[in-house]
Amino acid sequence: MKITMFCHYFPSHKGGIEFIAEELYRSLTGKDQEVTWMASNASAPPDRIGKSHAVSLPVFNFVERKTGLPFPIPTFRALWLIVSEVKKADVLLIHDCLYLSHIFAYLVAIIYGVPIMIIQHISYFSGDSKIANAVMWIGTHLFTNPMLKFASQVIYYSHKTMNYHSTINYKQKPEMIFNGVNTDIYRCVAGNETRQSLRQHFGLPLDGTVLLFVGRFVAKKGIPSMKFMVEERPQWTWVFAGWGPLDPSKWNAPNVRVLSGLQGESMAALYRCCDLMVLPSIGEGFPLVIQEAVASGIPVVSGDETLDADPSIRAFAKGVLVSVGEDERTAQAFLPAIDELVIPGEMTEEKCAARHAYAEKNYSWSRAAERYLEIVTRLVQERTKKGSTTG
Repeated sequence: MKITMFCHYFPSHKGGIEFIAEELYRSLTGKDQEVTWMASNASAPPDRIGKSHAVSLPVFNFVERKTGLPFPIPTFRALWLIVSEVKKADVLLIHDCLYLSHIFAYLVAIIYGVPIMIIQHISYFSGDSKIANAVMWIGTHLFTNPMLKFASQVIYYSHKTMNYHSTINYKQKPEMIFNGVNTDIYRCVAGNETRQSLRQHFGLPLDGTVLLFVGRFVAKKGIPSMKFMVEERPQWTWVFAGWGPLDPSKWNAPNVRVLSGLQGESMAALYRCCDLMVLPSIGEGFPLVIQEAVASGIPVVSGDETLDADPSIRAFAKGVLVSVGEDERTAQAFLPAIDELVIPGEMTEEKCAARHAYAEKNYSWSRAAERYLEIVTRLVQERTKKGSTTG
């Protein structure tokens, strides 16, 4: 079967949704499917794998460069490429609705009778920008909700996001499929490896508390409140793994380290040598970095609403209220929760192993990909049956 998949960027852009799309790209290809992955040319595409390949769409990416908001705008050539690929697809798979190329691909699929599967990552959230809030609210009601309503199948990997869209009268009951984590890579310290040796590799203090943030350096991810935390706890080392316009390296804080370009094994090693991950973000679906951190055996302190994605993970992650637009207040709420967890007892072998075992049991890419393939197969069969009946 030929699956045409849309994501706003490729994984070289280094975002959570992009990495999820990459795993699905690899997993479905590994199950003998042909996946054509279409995304903007703002970053390099992945290599061809088996029958599958990537198509870079020419875009204008000035919105992200100016504001940090990921919103590539397709050119006329991109629209032509979209038409040429979608009309040949057996199934269209879209990661999130509110991107112009995705909306256009959706309309093309309707014209050509291609079944549409949407993986909805995020729900509407209220940030501290009134303009951004208004645009997203309008976009959600004008595009996202109707697209979800008339899609052949909608997939969620967050109970919170699914609940937000609970009033939609779907064509087909939506499915909940959690994203997976490679628990062979994201694991606890083992063998001859030590946390000190890993810290030495990254140029971090061998002793003392090391806290980790993973994600884009933008307001939505809570970077402004992280700055207050850094100032309030100068005795801790704060590691920021990611990139973006709100670069912590510009704070001139001696207790801050910024690492970019990490992925796979190198990113997993960084998780293992830290004491805790902090993520004061808003408007998330279910951030993959939380699953990766838990699989790596470290505790997590995140926005409380974020953990509604999978309530069972609260046994290994602590939720704290994020006060939107009140960065110092958010920081003051997070610090006591962090204080409770940066103690030696939280990083025992037993607790690390328990966190890893939970991730291994609950987040499997193999099981997720199998379910996706079952849905794709059903949609193709329904299309074939409908075509033969019509004929």
